[in-house]
Amino acid sequence: MRNLFTFLWRHSMFFLFIILEVFSVLLIVKYNGYQKAVAFGQFDELSGSLHRDYNTLWEYFSLKKINHDLAEENARYRKMLPSAFLITDSLVHYKNDTLYRQHYQYMSAQVISNATNTAANYIQLDKGRLQGLNKDMAVISPKGIVGTVVNVSNNFAWVMSILNKESRISVRIKKNAQIGTLAWEGGSYLYASLKDIPTHVSVIKGDTVFTSGYSHVFPKGEMVGTISEVSIKPGEHFYTIQLRLAVDFNSLGHVYVVKNLLREEQMKLQEANKNE
Repeated sequence: MRNLFTFLWRHSMFFLFIILEVFSVLLIVKYNGYQKAVAFGQFDELSGSLHRDYNTLWEYFSLKKINHDLAEENARYRKMLPSAFLITDSLVHYKNDTLYRQHYQYMSAQVISNATNTAANYIQLDKGRLQGLNKDMAVISPKGIVGTVVNVSNNFAWVMSILNKESRISVRIKKNAQIGTLAWEGGSYLYASLKDIPTHVSVIKGDTVFTSGYSHVFPKGEMVGTISEVSIKPGEHFYTIQLRLAVDFNSLGHVYVVKNLLREEQMKLQEANKNE
């Protein structure tokens, strides 16, 4: 211990120089927008690379479950209506639904960072702008919906999980076509809330819930979850509904990023309608 103190004292000026240098860099980054953007971009790239290396090892021990999920997904695609088709000879798939005039592009990606225990949970993917990802793209898994892309760098993407208190997604009960809102209010990563369902309609435990297709992000008919609890609070005109999510976010691995190729046209029409 004495030798350690002697070493630190002997090189104290050097360590003071390093501390001052670090402090100066922090001040520059904090009070300059351009430097801050560059620093955060470099940090995202570095953290993404570290997460990807760690995830490579984790993926090796998850091959059995991944194969099971892929087999289930293939079975689900085989049951799709003739009006929809997939080109499966590459990592990019196309689904053309002539009935609803929707056209989507599917890009495979891998989760390299995932949080489930905070009020604002985010997911990081191993693909970014150079691979065709942009903001406001949907993210789904073979089991169901996952979240929405909110930021991208060249090689990585940041996704707002549906396990985020800021997330709101339009959904539909399959049995009666009632439209509601999916929200997560904290607690378990296995459950979320289904809101805005009026009490005059019939809702029972076990009803399945899918995306409504009303947004410009998620395709219609993607699995969300199953109703696990239904109750009515005194004086309320809407149900209190708990939903068991289809996706197990604690074991999330491979996902698909979904691009709505008609989104720009839809948004322009919506904006034009607002201005009239």
